[in-house]
Amino acid sequence: MLTGIQVNSKPASKLTSKPPSKLWRISGARRTAPVRSLVHAVCALCLLAVTPYTHAGELDEPTALAMAGDLVIARPAGIVLTVLGSAAFVLSLPFSAAGGNIGEAAETLVVGPAKATFVRCLGCTTSGYKKNNEE
Repeated sequence: MLTGIQVNSKPASKLTSKPPSKLWRISGARRTAPVRSLVHAVCALCLLAVTPYTHAGELDEPTALAMAGDLVIARPAGIVLTVLGSAAFVLSLPFSAAGGNIGEAAETLVVGPAKATFVRCLGCTTSGYKKNNEE
């Protein structure tokens, strides 16, 4: 006799059941795979967009990749930061007025992000208008 092995006494028809539903069969890792892929793609785009900024000096012309990253990632983020900074400035206005630093708060929360978003040339790393030095 074999010991340690249990034999099921139920008929074979009772052992089989309906196949599990499709959602039940998908594991947690498979459900989050598209989300992970999207997060990885966004992180890769961010790294690719930032890389030219670390290599380009102030005197160099911006590369096509820097311009594309600026257009797709940095400018929309700058618009969002300008709007959020404006809202934060309005909320902090009573406290800034009491402290006497309304100008500093406006410069930091509104003007700085707005300059970086709207005045900077496409792909450039410093704010301000691009000056042509043709003589």
